[in-house]
Amino acid sequence: METAALVAPVTALQFIQEAFLLSGEGPVLTVYSLQPRPKACASLSVLQHCRIHGIRPRIPSAFRPQSSATETLEKEKDGLSSTSESNFCDLAVFGGKAVRLVRLHDGEHLHLEIMGPLMQLQDWALDVRWLSGDKHSLLCVAVAHNSALLLDVNTGNVLVQRSCLEGCLLYSALLLVHESWVDTVLVGGTVFNQLVVWKPGGGGESSDSDHKAPVERRLLGHSGVIFNICYLQEKGWLASASDDRSVRVWGVGALGGPGGECGDLNPTCLRVLYGHQARVFSVRLSPGKVFSAGEDGACLVWDWARGGTVVRTLKGHRAGGVRALAISEGTGNEATRERWVATGGADGGVRLWRVDESEETKEKMEDAVTEKLTDLKFTGQGMPKVVCKAGEDTNTSWSQCKFVVCTDQGIVYQYSDGQWEAVWQGTPEFQSYCVMETITISRKDSTAKANLCAVGNLSGSIQLFPISHPQSGILLTAGTGKIHSLIWQEGGKSVYLLASGAEGLVYRWCVEVKLNENCSLSLSVNSLPSFLLPPCAKRWLTASLCLRSTSEEALWVCGDRRGSLLLFQEGGKSEQTRGDEDEDDEEAEENGSSGDGTSEMTEKKEVRDFTLQPLSCLFGVHGKQGVTSVYEYQGLLYSTGRDGCVRVFRLRPTPPGKVEESRKNNNGRTSKNSGGFQLEVLRVQRACKGMEWLERVLILKPEIPEEEEEKEEVALEESFRGEDGKLENKGRESRFVILGFHAVHFVVWDPVKQERLLAVPCGGGHRSWSLWPSHKGVWPGYGALVFIKQGAVLASQSPGQGPSWAGRAGGWGLREGVHGRGIGCVCRLGRIRGTGDEIQTRMTENTSVGKDKFKDEVRGVEREAQQWEIVVTGGEDTSLTVLAVHPNSGSVKVLSVITDHISSVRTVTVVESESQSQSLSALLVSAGGRAQMQCYRLVIGCDSQTPAPSCQVIQVASHRLDEQWERRRNRHKTVKMDPETRYMSIAVVREKTDCVLLALACSDGAVRLFSVSEVKRQIDLLWETFYHQRCVLSVATCSLEDGKGNRYKLLFSAATDGKIAVWDLTAASSLSTGTPPIPCLDIPAHQSGVNSLAVWAKKLGQEEGGCLVTVASGGDDGQLTVSTIRVQYPEDGNAGGSSGLSQISLQTQPQSQLHLHLRSQAQVPLAHSAPLTALELLSPQLLVSTSSDHRVCMWRVCSTEISHRGALYSHVADAAGLAVWEGQAVEEEEEEGGGDEKGTTWFESEQEIAIWGGRGSQKGLGRMGKTVEGKTGGRFNKDEKTADKGGEPVEAASETVDPICKMSDEKGDETVSECGNETEADSGGEAERSCKTSCERKKKREKTGWLLVCGQGFQLLQVRNTEMD
Repeated sequence: METAALVAPVTALQFIQEAFLLSGEGPVLTVYSLQPRPKACASLSVLQHCRIHGIRPRIPSAFRPQSSATETLEKEKDGLSSTSESNFCDLAVFGGKAVRLVRLHDGEHLHLEIMGPLMQLQDWALDVRWLSGDKHSLLCVAVAHNSALLLDVNTGNVLVQRSCLEGCLLYSALLLVHESWVDTVLVGGTVFNQLVVWKPGGGGESSDSDHKAPVERRLLGHSGVIFNICYLQEKGWLASASDDRSVRVWGVGALGGPGGECGDLNPTCLRVLYGHQARVFSVRLSPGKVFSAGEDGACLVWDWARGGTVVRTLKGHRAGGVRALAISEGTGNEATRERWVATGGADGGVRLWRVDESEETKEKMEDAVTEKLTDLKFTGQGMPKVVCKAGEDTNTSWSQCKFVVCTDQGIVYQYSDGQWEAVWQGTPEFQSYCVMETITISRKDSTAKANLCAVGNLSGSIQLFPISHPQSGILLTAGTGKIHSLIWQEGGKSVYLLASGAEGLVYRWCVEVKLNENCSLSLSVNSLPSFLLPPCAKRWLTASLCLRSTSEEALWVCGDRRGSLLLFQEGGKSEQTRGDEDEDDEEAEENGSSGDGTSEMTEKKEVRDFTLQPLSCLFGVHGKQGVTSVYEYQGLLYSTGRDGCVRVFRLRPTPPGKVEESRKNNNGRTSKNSGGFQLEVLRVQRACKGMEWLERVLILKPEIPEEEEEKEEVALEESFRGEDGKLENKGRESRFVILGFHAVHFVVWDPVKQERLLAVPCGGGHRSWSLWPSHKGVWPGYGALVFIKQGAVLASQSPGQGPSWAGRAGGWGLREGVHGRGIGCVCRLGRIRGTGDEIQTRMTENTSVGKDKFKDEVRGVEREAQQWEIVVTGGEDTSLTVLAVHPNSGSVKVLSVITDHISSVRTVTVVESESQSQSLSALLVSAGGRAQMQCYRLVIGCDSQTPAPSCQVIQVASHRLDEQWERRRNRHKTVKMDPETRYMSIAVVREKTDCVLLALACSDGAVRLFSVSEVKRQIDLLWETFYHQRCVLSVATCSLEDGKGNRYKLLFSAATDGKIAVWDLTAASSLSTGTPPIPCLDIPAHQSGVNSLAVWAKKLGQEEGGCLVTVASGGDDGQLTVSTIRVQYPEDGNAGGSSGLSQISLQTQPQSQLHLHLRSQAQVPLAHSAPLTALELLSPQLLVSTSSDHRVCMWRVCSTEISHRGALYSHVADAAGLAVWEGQAVEEEEEEGGGDEKGTTWFESEQEIAIWGGRGSQKGLGRMGKTVEGKTGGRFNKDEKTADKGGEPVEAASETVDPICKMSDEKGDETVSECGNETEADSGGEAERSCKTSCERKKKREKTGWLLVCGQGFQLLQVRNTEMD
């Protein structure tokens, strides 16, 4: 078994100058290049079974990073080679009880190389440091039982070991070293919440190791264990992060250095910093700042000058917390130094920020909450009622932004450069009530832009004027009643004004701005047909969006105050022709024009009397409080409402039979518009709890490098609308943030990360507000809010001062996280073929070989490199994540995150899957806590524009037991279901065209059968049975078919009592009626709960009749049990079937019952040393099991026994989910010259601990990356291979193990393949060559198996064909 991909918590981070960032994820060491832009470069598995907890570089004086293009050019001019042998950096990597030396080569191709064997220690390593004056590569190691070691990395020998007199357990340690062992000082964080300082080398190197060193200093104050310690030498500060949610900074003076100073005799606590909401895991110090990160997922930046005030809050990880923190040395002088800050999360993500040492001591715009407000000191006449931005250009900064305010006196004021000035004063009709909206449009005759303002009143009048030339305004009329709302809308190259008047009429005008002869602005207004809203109580428009269809007839998607979504279409060709005929008579009267400016008001009387009816209506889809916005992006539509939901929907052609039906639904009236589209809701996204008043959505800006931002902005604007404004139906849902009101705060909410990006205490909803910036409809990571509160105009930040925003709000995402908490279930959907661009990019970044060789490798794996495995994971963070995993490169892409569950997701299954080469459609059902079940249709596809697949989620149905109980009649007579009921497992009973039957195991002791109908979009409970009387943990099904074509269905359920019940669900009565069946067999299998079941059937010969059903089960007792059941069909002679069997056998669903009895049972008592959590069938009679003991085991099940086929140490903690599948045949082309060239994979040579032919052969766990252990210069070295394993028994390179053949290619990777019946005796060179040749021939038809283990992260394993045989 080989590891193909790994996502685990990031537990170590380390900067090398300002050029590189090193991260430890499980045993994998990854290097990221920071120049010219952050990106991953190389990965290498270093510590085998241990997790990396620290990386300590030893940077030689000659080391100069060559990632900069400028330096490379300078070296080329000087005639120096860029692959200088001296340009490397040695790294001491440690974790668990292991330490290893790795070398980072920064030449033409950045790569990592293992320099020595894995050094195993007798205790847990907490810190490692290089001796600075050492010429023989000595390391000081602090271990968990308050001891220190002096380690020779060349030989792996411990030269000196010294213990402290206080031999307690340490949670953390910090070594302060100088030139020799005598100068070393150790600071340990004890289990008793204390910091102890002592000198391991106090008695000299020749001192007796049995002599224990005394404690020199003791720091008291924490009320919890200490997780991390940091020391700043230039200030004499020592910082400690603790379990008590605090960070303490101590003034200890000089520690370490020449002579091993122990600091002040009486160290004092300078600061106690409380700000984290959970445990603090890491702390770092700089001269002016304190950086801390913890379990709450936040990295806080504290300012030292003002008593420890939080000046920045860096958030970017999902739930689970920040496990690693690092800061760089920085560039510039001490006052203006800029640093990199890197955080590694429990979600497997790595994020990068840029922090300025001279930042002002106040919270930044990207902080979670902004508490300070600025009063704009409105000085105008009257009370402000409405506030709007006075237009917004692409390059308008916050300090240049202008605002207009309309008061209850009908006066419009503009705020600019800190001053208020009156722009327009209306007639008495505009007093006491007004609505106002603004927009920025381009002038018709030039590239200049103008800001327009529209003000409506109670009598149906609308004043339209340019803010810069209010005298050029005109007066529009929209009926005689109240103007409920005004909406500006851009459609293609035109700008429209919509006014919602009385009786549900929406008046529309097309507005243009041009320059007249007097060099003043002139408005040209063209009236359009009105919209007629459906009759309802609150009949006015609240949101509108203009789309362009392929027929060049504009489509309008509107939302009203009743919560309905409406679809309108512009008039047909006949109306446009009639309009052309009347074009000469369109110039009409001028209303309200004065001064030097002139304006035109054109009306078509015939068109004016014509109203458009909605083609499609989703009545009350957003509840009764109204729709607040409608937005379009990349072919999909997004609507928000005051029901706390964002709905993602699309336009689709109306089926021919439903066109007339949709017209009749519009109050029996028909429209002259030809109906061809209707609205279809794909899914609903809820905001956080309590956030019901949503205002709009903003697309989350993609993470791109700085040099590509300008190109991306242009592409982003083009993607909002297709060419000529036509709608492009790409149908790819994008990440977005939600704007709305949560209690008294205006909040920008990220539904995927479940965190606030901005919060302004404005007082709640029911107020006028405006957000900057929002001109492109994207959230750039920062923003400022202007709003009206108690008669004052307030802003979240002073407009006279630009937002001091250094870098991105969420940082740069070097690696995307998956689940912050444990993954409880996983399901594979299928495989699709990508474009291959992403793979080549990834391999270019990760390869460590020459360019010519890389081109050959890409050609060799081009077909295989384009395959993406699509999986869905469900976790304790209540989310479902759709992932695309590329096995060849190890890259993982998050396609979609679904957050509809209100509790943890315990089980997920795919009902049906339709796969093509570049598309995949699957029906997915998930279930979990609070007795909640969700059903989705997932559509995944690839195109040439995006390197990774894209996913569209369509919500089909949802179901909760407590909601069903609420809808029951006479529910007071029944017992309400337990609200804590959890769905533990799910199994597909039957797939039909109209509905799907699902069996669910429930924690309240019930087995429930549900029907899911995708057509009706509903889930119904058919029956439930409480036969087990205790928590049911797992269910599984098995389909049988006799010789006459009759089909049978068996259901297996297992509970916490260790028994397995077998149900016969063949009879139609047990599926359609509400009467549950009775189990036909009980199998005692375990002493405690049964966590997982795997079932398969095997037909018997005609002489015996019937079939054998094998049930494999794994339980909390760590036992693997295999039970064999003999099944006799009703038509068998000894079955005792009833009469009329011939007629029954002709039916597809026979009514006679099956006869079952337990034939045999076999157990493996200690299959795992912990509860067996997951069990799956990889191939016939080949089982795969996993447990929280970090092992993945393979078992061969025979008729009477279970044989262990192999095991692999898994890097996933708390393994709970397992998915297995068989891969396609490997089709690798043979290279000329006999070389076995293959693509550089992320995990290139991971060996396995396997058992072959009943014989154990422990080979250890190899590594992943670009350089193989014990091999240098791309050639195989037998002597180094033995030494590299640190004394472990390893077979020679020429030896072969039955039936294994090892092959070494030019790069030194090892592949395991089948090769006849070679034995250990056939180990000569000739046997090896013949074995290699036969293996290469069989590679073309070799099949592989894939295992995906999930828990605290996930690991994808590849199983070779030889392991499956």
